[in-house]
Amino acid sequence: MTIPNPRTLDSLDGRIILALDKDPEASALALSRTLGVARNTVHARLARLERSGALRSFSRRLDPAALGYDLMAFLSLSISQTRTGAVEDGLAAIPEVIEVHATTGDADLMAKVVARGTADLYRITNQILEIDGIQRTSTAISVLELMPPRYDGLLSRLSEQKPALQTKHG
Repeated sequence: MTIPNPRTLDSLDGRIILALDKDPEASALALSRTLGVARNTVHARLARLERSGALRSFSRRLDPAALGYDLMAFLSLSISQTRTGAVEDGLAAIPEVIEVHATTGDADLMAKVVARGTADLYRITNQILEIDGIQRTSTAISVLELMPPRYDGLLSRLSEQKPALQTKHG
């Protein structure tokens, strides 16, 4: 299990990420001009954001429907607590399982799954049930994405904060 890096972003990080949202192909030089910050500072910040895991892979922006996966479902999984590692490995081996969260409540894990249709979802669910340590699943099919993942409001709030004193490393 990967634990998120506790490093928090500052206002300049927020401004850089918002600028990248507007122009994902912007170079460090273009970003520095847009933001009024030295190119080396932007370059160092981008490198640190990537190293820390704050900036995730580009493929996370992909719409699964563009790959032919028009159906999205959320599976609540009850697992044997002694088989957590095997369950994580088993879920990671199924490409259609695109996200997994450890949760509180009735389910131990929540898995976000994509499928090409209901028959494909049935196949994937059976594959998940074959994983050693999975005791039970409950499936909810998404009929419409009302609001996709979004961070621009949080980034805007962050970027409006007064910047802290900068260190010599940017």
